[in-house]
Formats: sequence, C-alpha cells, structure tokens
Amino acid sequence: MSSTNSANGRRGTVDRAFEAALHTDSDSALDTGASLLASDTGADAELERRGREFVAAAWRRGWQPADVVRIVRRDLDDVHLRLLVALIRAQAPDDVPRGPRWRAQLAELDAQPPRAGDRFSHATAVLELYRLLLRLPPLDPLDDVRHSRGPESRMLTRIRALLAKAEGTGFPEEAEALTAKAQELMARHSVDEALLAARAPAPDAPGACRIGVEPPYEQAKAVLLDAVADANHCRAVWNEAVGFSTVVGFEADLEVVELLYTSLLVQAQTAMTKAEAAQRAGGRKRTKTFRQSFLAAYAHRIGTRLARAAETQVSDDLLPVLASREVAVTARLDQMFPRTTTSRLRGVTDAAGWTEGAEAADQAQVRARRRLD
Repeated sequence: MSSTNSANGRRGTVDRAFEAALHTDSDSALDTGASLLASDTGADAELERRGREFVAAAWRRGWQPADVVRIVRRDLDDVHLRLLVALIRAQAPDDVPRGPRWRAQLAELDAQPPRAGDRFSHATAVLELYRLLLRLPPLDPLDDVRHSRGPESRMLTRIRALLAKAEGTGFPEEAEALTAKAQELMARHSVDEALLAARAPAPDAPGACRIGVEPPYEQAKAVLLDAVADANHCRAVWNEAVGFSTVVGFEADLEVVELLYTSLLVQAQTAMTKAEAAQRAGGRKRTKTFRQSFLAAYAHRIGTRLARAAETQVSDDLLPVLASREVAVTARLDQMFPRTTTSRLRGVTDAAGWTEGAEAADQAQVRARRRLD
C-alpha cells in the first residue's frame, strides 16, 4: 500500500507542476511548477518518463529527430537541447522500427549529457522544453523509403561532415578549404553517377525529406534551396514557422539536393564574408540589407545557372521518363500540401549587395550531373 501511495504521490507532484506551468506562458506559473518538482526528488523518474512520452507524441504528430532538434536550438538554449537529446536517446529503444534516414538522424545527435545544476534551474529548463514539445503542431509524416546504405551513402556522409565543419568555422579560409575537399571527393568518386545507379523507389512512389532553412536571411536561403530542388527534379515547400523546407522527389535526387544546397550555402557564406571585408576596407559600412541583397542575388543567379545546365544534361529519348517522374513528384506534393502560397523577398534594396552576390554565384562551383543517355 505504501509503495502505491508513493507512486501516486510522485505522479501527483508532476501532474500539479504540469497543470501550473505547461499551459501558460507566465513566468510565475513556470516558477511554481519548477518549485514543486525541485522539492520532490522522488518525482524525477516520473518526470523523465513523461518527457519520453512527449517525444513519442512528437513522432506520432509527424516530427522527426532532426526537426525537433532544429526548433529547440532555434527557440531555446543549449541546456534544453542537451535535455532533448537525452530524452530522444532514452525513448529510442521503446520506439517502433524506423528507416535509415531516421536512424541516421539519431546517429548524428550530440550525446553530451545535461550539465549539472541546482534542482530549481533544472526543473525550470525541463518544463520549458516540455512546453515546446507539447505545442508542436502536427506535420505530414514522411515515409522513410531509402534502401540500405551502401558505400556511396557512407561517402555522402563523409562529404556532409566536411561541409558541416565548414559551416561551423569562423574562418573563411578554413571554410573554403573544407568545401574544396568535399568537392574533390564528389569528383573523385563520381557521386552523381553512383546515385543514379543506386536502387530507387518505383516511379510512382517519390519520397520526401526535410532540410533546415536557418535564420538569418531564411527567405533568401529558401529561394536557393528551391532552385536546387527544381534543377534536380524535386519540389520544395518552405515552412517558415518551423524553420525547414520539405523537399519532395525520388531518393537519389533528394540526396543530391541536400548535398548541393549545403555546399552552395557554405560557398555563399564564405563569399559574403569576403565581400563585406572588401566593402569595409573601402570605407563603406554594410548592413543587414547588404547581406540580404547579397544572398537574394546569389540564389537568383544560382537558380539560373542550374536551370541552364539542366537543359543540356538529358538526351531527348529520356524526356518522357523524366516527365513521368515529375508528374509523380507533383502528385505527391499536391497530396502533402494541397494549399501553398508564394511570397516576395523582402529587404532586397542594396545594389552593391546584389552585384556582389551575383558575381559570387557566377564563381560558385556547381558540378553538373553526368549527362543522362
């Protein structure tokens, strides 16, 4: 009887804390909930169990690990991200079987444990994280149809790692060197040819993936991703509120889109840093408007280059095959997003930024696909 009463007491503490804190944005309510949890050490296990339930509920609503990590990183702090990663890893053994793309996202999670601190601060961070998880809107679920990873996929993972390091460094020269190394691997191993030769879903079964479109200047970045997707027989729909675009297409094309978009984004950041340095050296102060205009011009010019290159990559006898695949992609897109809208780029008013961005796009390394014949 005492064991049952103890368990009920632990659940009661968590229930009272949740009732106080999770359904309001009030700081005082958050303090009340955190105080309840901090004062009851016996409630810790139940609190963690509820967190695993929140994670499982997010998966049922169509979210994937990378999606939740992205929005927590954007809206909360490092302490919340550490708590989230710990919860995702703890929930994984109880999860339903998932596909390779999902497993790859789990493997990429940073496994640093949450930092120790006082109980009140910890409880506050937990409740802030649970607030966010509870309020995640439903998303269209994505079918993970990728086949088992072969040597080509492992090579792509290595390239992505190089590009991620390039994005993370604050030194333009290092970013440029890392990007060049990734491009060298692309050429040496003929990534595109390997992807085209890989097994793919049936022509009537395109898949989809989500690619983060991170602030700042996310409008221009979304335009760049859209251009890359279109040039590779995919379609992209940007969801500004949750910070990603959903790209619909066949698996081999989806991997190319993710890889090329990341590479071009790194090159754009490097080129923009150099352009700003040159502007400052000339005595001209540059602002957010310069960067927004730079990236908008870069995206526009890259789109033009990719579209022109795509027109010359396919022999006439393959046009009907590609046309049927594009019909399938469009049908899947319409099924997932029956209502979409278009938007205009804002803040593109700096002529120097536009010129510099267009010139950087002309110099960007865009490795065209091997001709399909």
